[in-house]
Formats: sequence, structure tokens, C-alpha cells
Amino acid sequence: MDERAFKTLIEYLERIPSIQRPISYGDSDGIWWLKFSLDIENKLAWNVVQELGFVINYISIDERLPTVFYPVSPPPYMNGGPYDFLSWVIETKDREFKPGTLMKWLEGRLPNPVDDLEQWNEE
Repeated sequence: MDERAFKTLIEYLERIPSIQRPISYGDSDGIWWLKFSLDIENKLAWNVVQELGFVINYISIDERLPTVFYPVSPPPYMNGGPYDFLSWVIETKDREFKPGTLMKWLEGRLPNPVDDLEQWNEE
């Protein structure tokens, strides 16, 4: 998969409040992943985690997307705390599931427009 397959999804994710640049990505024989950090001081950071977790991990009990969203970190006792070393990963092991397909699912379920702060539920 080339860079173009990820470009639109990355541009979309970069518009989501609290998601920080750069967003890294990779793939191996159609198995792909994205990795990014959140500005954890942003008041919407946990809302973003909740929304992404819902769509990516648990959109439907019967028909889940073939994706997972989860935190990753090197050992905190060797490196430091979450401000500098906590990252988030989106990945799939389904070769048929493309980054553009995930973007369409996110666009259909996240606040619209995604970068309009008033559209995000702050409760």
C-alpha cells in the first residue's frame, strides 16, 4: 500500500481536536497501522478517545469493524510520563479493509465537521 492510501485518512485525523502531528503509518502486505499522540491537556482528549474507541472497536455488537484502537507506551519508569510517551494506535489485520474505508466510517459517526469544537460533546 502506498502513501496515497493513507493520505486522506491522516488529513482527516489531523483535524480531530487533540490529535497531534505527526501521524505515522505503515503496512506489511496489506496489514496496516497508524500511530499518533494526543494533547492530553486538551479538554476534548478523552472525548476523542471515547469516540474513536466506539467507532473503531465497538461500533456494533454484531458487525464490528476489523480494526482496533489502543494505547501504547515504552516503559514509563525508563522514559517518562504520558505527556511525552503515550501514543495511540489504530490497526487492522484484514487485508481487504483499506484506510479510506475506515475514514468513511469515522466521517459518518464522528462530529461533523470533525474540527468544529462546538460539535463535540464536552460532558
